[in-house]
Amino acid sequence: MALLTRSELKYLKQNLNRNPNVLEKEIVAAEWSEHCSYKSSKKYIKLFPTKGPRVLVGPGYDAGVLDIGNGYIITIHIESHNHPSAVEPYGGAATGVGGVIRDIISMGTRPIALLNALRFGPIDKNMYQEKSKWLLKNVVRGISDYGNCIGIPTVGGEVEFDKSFNNYCIVDVAAIGHGKKSNLISNRADLGDLIILAGGLTGRDGIHGASFASKKLESENRSAVQIPDPFLEKLLIEATLEAVNKKVIKAIKDLGGGGLSCCLSETSDNLNKGFEVDLDNVHKKYVNMNPTEIMISESQERMLYITEKSMFPKLKNILEKFGIMYSIIGQVKNHRNLVIKNKGVIIAKMPSKLISHAPLLDRKFKIPKYIKKLKRKNEPKKPNDLNKILLKMLSNINIASKKWIFQQYDQEIGLRTVIRPGYSDSAVLRLDNDKFVSLKLDGNSKLCYSDPYQGTLNLLSESCRNVIASGASPVGIVDHLQFGNPNNEDVFWTFRESIRAIVDFSNFNKLPIVGGKVSFYNETEYGQIKPTPVIGMIGLIENEKNIMTQHLEKDQSIFIIGITEENMGGSEYYAEVYDLENGDVPSVNLKHDRIVSKTVMNLIKRGLVNSIHDCSKGGLAITLCEMAMPKKIGLQIYLNKIPNSCNRTDFILFSETSSRFVISTKNPDKLKNYLNKIKGIRFGEIGTSNDSGIIRFYDINDNNKKIINLKMDTIEREYDKINEIMEN
Repeated sequence: MALLTRSELKYLKQNLNRNPNVLEKEIVAAEWSEHCSYKSSKKYIKLFPTKGPRVLVGPGYDAGVLDIGNGYIITIHIESHNHPSAVEPYGGAATGVGGVIRDIISMGTRPIALLNALRFGPIDKNMYQEKSKWLLKNVVRGISDYGNCIGIPTVGGEVEFDKSFNNYCIVDVAAIGHGKKSNLISNRADLGDLIILAGGLTGRDGIHGASFASKKLESENRSAVQIPDPFLEKLLIEATLEAVNKKVIKAIKDLGGGGLSCCLSETSDNLNKGFEVDLDNVHKKYVNMNPTEIMISESQERMLYITEKSMFPKLKNILEKFGIMYSIIGQVKNHRNLVIKNKGVIIAKMPSKLISHAPLLDRKFKIPKYIKKLKRKNEPKKPNDLNKILLKMLSNINIASKKWIFQQYDQEIGLRTVIRPGYSDSAVLRLDNDKFVSLKLDGNSKLCYSDPYQGTLNLLSESCRNVIASGASPVGIVDHLQFGNPNNEDVFWTFRESIRAIVDFSNFNKLPIVGGKVSFYNETEYGQIKPTPVIGMIGLIENEKNIMTQHLEKDQSIFIIGITEENMGGSEYYAEVYDLENGDVPSVNLKHDRIVSKTVMNLIKRGLVNSIHDCSKGGLAITLCEMAMPKKIGLQIYLNKIPNSCNRTDFILFSETSSRFVISTKNPDKLKNYLNKIKGIRFGEIGTSNDSGIIRFYDINDNNKKIINLKMDTIEREYDKINEIMEN
């Protein structure tokens, strides 16, 4: 396997003024892999707005950092472990969790929660469904076991099933940390400081892991999959945070993709200092490991610390107290090179900046031919029985309850969890400064496949609405952009369109991008995945009274805010009922979207909202069912009161138009008076809740006909489809 392309090797030779040796080529190949270097995407992600009044650290570091006031910060990071999880789902997913946690502690903060966003092939009605079920079962078990073992709650996530993920999976894991601003690691170093490698033994697991993740998945290369040890990770967390509190560490970096090659070169470059390292000092799993294996191993649960010689005894005592192995592997020098020795002999020497900055690529792109085909409208025949259609939609695995998944996670360990999965559109966690943080991950490959620009805008809008629906004000965004092969011009065009949407949304709403990742080459011999950007939205709640859930109570008035349009392209309704993807996807009017969001935030602060749910996947009918199910509430809904521009009843029920909320209130008159004063807002008082346990939708224009009349037991049975599939 060629480590570097011809042009990259030529570039390396020119900058070194000599031929690199084998080890040097391996070191550079790890760092210049797509997974580590972002050589295809860096020029585009530099367009992201990253500044804001709360932003202390933005993209480019182990985690983003936001100032939340009173001397406290939150940190946030997102990672994926797609190829490894597709090969060995338990270990791949577990090590993905471990990696993102170490990113959080690298900033000097304690990890307080985990979230995930997962993608699989369909687990029903699919020739690959048994493989998909196996992947789902073991990915969830890997995430659950790792998080539960180290005592960090997994408080939320989302799952999507699509044929483009057959024989593959997408595993995104996000972590959020919390700590004092005074403990934020600023990463600095001085001449003579010690370079310490601490944690797990360096072995042969994860060899060429970064390269493995930077090409098409063609074989099950298990040697590229790392081995997790959550118990050691727990010790590393506690030791690192104690060392941070005692001020004995000047810089921290976790060892992730590319192993020591990337960790050492990137840290040296960021610090503008030279590193001299002797591999003979590295604590290893095998005595006969060669220098290349040591440098590119991705063995897990390892951290790099920089400390002063005078501080080392204190750090040593902390590490030994927790039983953590460590090695003094080198020193900081007054040059700009990464110098690698073995038994005192120099075996590699290159400028750290050269290693850390791959030559960027200028990829070609073009609009895919399928886009034009998908825009053709093909209005299907109207259904006769909307009761059957609603039940079919509720059992759609992209809509059905994800309880089978989240019940395997410990959601409350740590005592910070205020809102658990199934209660609100976002997770809510208690912070140390009497505030609360809300976090949600969202993705929708159907919409992004049909229209990557509008699809990504929909994701951004939805994730914003989700944190607002928990009672929070959005304060920052993280993203994970996942696509197929960037050499494919069609694929790269979809990537560029997603970037354009994020830039437009972020600029318009003055919401900074505080972190993210890009993952290409998500493809197998069966084909490319659909464009799969995942958006994470961070929100802040200043007042506990503003925390909201989606659970309806009886005897409340139900309102919808926003207009329902018949943009059915990429909808779950078209896919589930008609096996169609074509048509216009919902478009996001940024000005209108912001007006709706700010209006709802003000309604919550005024105490006029009793329950709230963002209206998105599956449409209004699904939203109302999800609000009613937890307490078996009955509904009376009148279609003619729903603001809409649809020519069909089923479109009103199942359209996924953006910028909509459903809310309930005990003060309908006050709420209407407030909404009537807001320009640009469409809303409707569409019904009431009761204790009947029956959901009824009426069409007044058709002699008050009950077009939906379903008992809650029937609805719940269909909504539990995933549990039924996975238990059989």
